[in-house]
Amino acid sequence: MTSSSSPAEQTPAADSPVVLYRERQWVPWYWWLMAAFVVVISTATVSLNRGILWVIIPAILLSAIAVWALLTWSNTVVRVEQDSDGTRWLTVKEAQLPHDVVARSTAVPATARRNALGPQLDPAAFIVTHGWVPEHVMLVLDDPEDPTPYWLIGSKDPEKLLAAFLPDQAGASAAR
Repeated sequence: MTSSSSPAEQTPAADSPVVLYRERQWVPWYWWLMAAFVVVISTATVSLNRGILWVIIPAILLSAIAVWALLTWSNTVVRVEQDSDGTRWLTVKEAQLPHDVVARSTAVPATARRNALGPQLDPAAFIVTHGWVPEHVMLVLDDPEDPTPYWLIGSKDPEKLLAAFLPDQAGASAAR
């Protein structure tokens, strides 16, 4: 009984993927200040010339709503993991992409963001972006079963993300 439970306990650790890169895209710190300012002004407006409960209850409710909204906007996590078989996976929100279906990749600088998200955007592309993350990674797919032509993912450090997910392509693009 001990020998049968021992491999079962070791299997998840042996099969668990190794995290090569992880990035959480928090809203900027000054958004928290703006949210606090909005809560104070709104609470003052609602509680004007009223009792103390008209200060406490709106302050608690509006603070909870502000914290919930900011944390919800900050829930995007970009992660690169490597399986035990060597496959690297890019996980963004609930979507996963294996490295072997990526034909080309590039870092999109902040200066090219407008074109990448505007006139040159393919409507079938998979996009995860936020206004406070100016740089992106573009991953062009070569998968006949997937109608998605490319992924465009916002990243605070696109070069590091590419180096973790596609080290061969990242090294080739850096040499150019």
